[in-house]
Amino acid sequence: MKSRLVASAALSAVVLLGATGCTFISPQATKIEYAASDGVNVSDPDAPIDVRNVFIVATEDGSVGNLIAAIVNPTDEKATLTITLEGIDELTVTVPAGETVSLGADEEPLRIVDLDTKPGATVEIHFQSGDATGVKTEVPVLDGALPYYADLVPDVSERAPQPTPVPTDTAAPAPAE
Repeated sequence: MKSRLVASAALSAVVLLGATGCTFISPQATKIEYAASDGVNVSDPDAPIDVRNVFIVATEDGSVGNLIAAIVNPTDEKATLTITLEGIDELTVTVPAGETVSLGADEEPLRIVDLDTKPGATVEIHFQSGDATGVKTEVPVLDGALPYYADLVPDVSERAPQPTPVPTDTAAPAPAE
């Protein structure tokens, strides 16, 4: 009887260890940080600002894009984020202390003219704030194929060449003398 009890306890211990042993050697997935959407997160431990879910929604030819992101300033002072792409003028966003600026949601996205990167590719962007040297990150370029990105595709109608008005002579002919 005693041997059955010992065998039953040993079998229970083996089953219990087999069912829970994985947690001893595997990392918990809920503790792994990741970008939960199509963009990427940018963190610089030396900078006051964090950038969350940054991506670009571009025109079909990749000539113009809108930078979409949530820019978080958890500090007690306002801070400015400088965004640099090769061959493009610097873009800046100032974020008040303890607030978040949501480009593409609460605020207008940052327009990037002459992007020269088609949807489906990535573009290297340098993000810098405070006294930090900054971080370079590959940011995805998307299109408006998904319904929730359709409204974020840049309107390029303003870039189309406008016809130049041609002056016409509307003055009445001078009377004959």
